[in-house]
Amino acid sequence: MSTNVAEKIDTAKAAEVALIGVRKNYGEVAVVHGVDLSIELGEFVVFVGPSGCGKSTLLRMIAGLEPITAGGLMINGQRMNTVPPASRGIAMVFQSYALYPHMSVYQNLAFALETARVPRAEIAARVTRAAEILQIVPLLQRKPKQLSGGQRQRVAIGRAIVREPNLFLFDEPLSNLDAELRVQMRVEIAKLHQRLGSTMIYVTHDQVEAMTMADKIVVLNAGRIEQFGPPLELYNFPVNRFVAGFIGSPKMNFLALSGSTPYRVGTQELAMPDRAGAVKEVGVRPEHIATVPDEKRVAFLSVTIELVESLGGQTLLYAVTSDGQSLTILVDGQSDVVAGDTLATYIDPAQCHAFAADGTTIR
Repeated sequence: MSTNVAEKIDTAKAAEVALIGVRKNYGEVAVVHGVDLSIELGEFVVFVGPSGCGKSTLLRMIAGLEPITAGGLMINGQRMNTVPPASRGIAMVFQSYALYPHMSVYQNLAFALETARVPRAEIAARVTRAAEILQIVPLLQRKPKQLSGGQRQRVAIGRAIVREPNLFLFDEPLSNLDAELRVQMRVEIAKLHQRLGSTMIYVTHDQVEAMTMADKIVVLNAGRIEQFGPPLELYNFPVNRFVAGFIGSPKMNFLALSGSTPYRVGTQELAMPDRAGAVKEVGVRPEHIATVPDEKRVAFLSVTIELVESLGGQTLLYAVTSDGQSLTILVDGQSDVVAGDTLATYIDPAQCHAFAADGTTIR
């Protein structure tokens, strides 16, 4: 396909992206298996999943840095499979900052525009606008070695902004930052999306980043989409055990059941909706397990505390049930519970997720 197809891309600063049966093979090894996905104009979509699930490969195919083995990539209604990266109306921010060390921040921001022979006055206007959005105007004359990690990442994002793309692609851009800067920068990127209204696709292995930043999340596993939807939809209504265990921090507890309806977990009975004994396991989030005062012990689960993590505003209790199953409990505030204590807890059946033997959710 000739590159002039890309010239038909809408000049509005957002893009609609569609993946239709996209596959990626490296020789005989298939790593992405027929992905179908539709991303609407102006959405912030996060690809999340464990290492090796194909999320970065999928992003690189959208960018044009990896050829698509089969299927189609559409951007604003135009097929992009063979259109060069520079003609796709995209800008990409990588994990590494990749700034030119001998250039000032201004020169780093302006370089791609100068190479494209953009008029000098327009370059100045675009660089100033990007610097104002990212609050790096005082840094424009500094060299990269004079910047902190967070400031360097802002400059890297600024290089994408000055190109005024239809589509922003972020490939784990915060991985090199410390914990405090990661929190700060994910807030800044979310604010940037609100200001620009551009379509953004963001890759991360950190599901907390996904939950806090995304309009919609794509959960990938072994090159396939497990679930796609708004963060709270995935959190509250996971379609299977994989999504249930990946979304949420601390992660969901999974408990094997004994007996038949009503089932039993340790010393507590759980009346679960079931179809002919299909429920083989239940999942319950740490925040949905309550501690039970002595005088209200009616139906409870007795656990032994193995480790206590005090976080100040919350406390994490790592416990084991009477039948030897591990359980994580999240308690608001501070707790005087210590390792070795026996604690009465209660699992609300209404908050449980039921799974069949193959891991699918039973509603």
